[in-house]
Amino acid sequence: MKKTPTPSELHQAKQARLVAIVLAATMILWMGAQFLGSKLGWEARFVFLFDLAALAGFVFALVVTFRIWRQRKADADGN
Repeated sequence: MKKTPTPSELHQAKQARLVAIVLAATMILWMGAQFLGSKLGWEARFVFLFDLAALAGFVFALVVTFRIWRQRKADADGN
């Protein structure tokens, strides 16, 4: 018998999916920018902007993952 997910579980699943998409997109775009930067001879300061954008994406994913973890822990403690 399947258990119906609670609204909290559905929200956590959506957040986890968002983290996965952000991580994948960040890596692909960052690697693409590094490749283009080396092939087109961009200055280091422009390539560094992509590094900062990638760091921002990774920090966002880390913060959302931490929030998911805290919510799951709070849900488990409440049961």
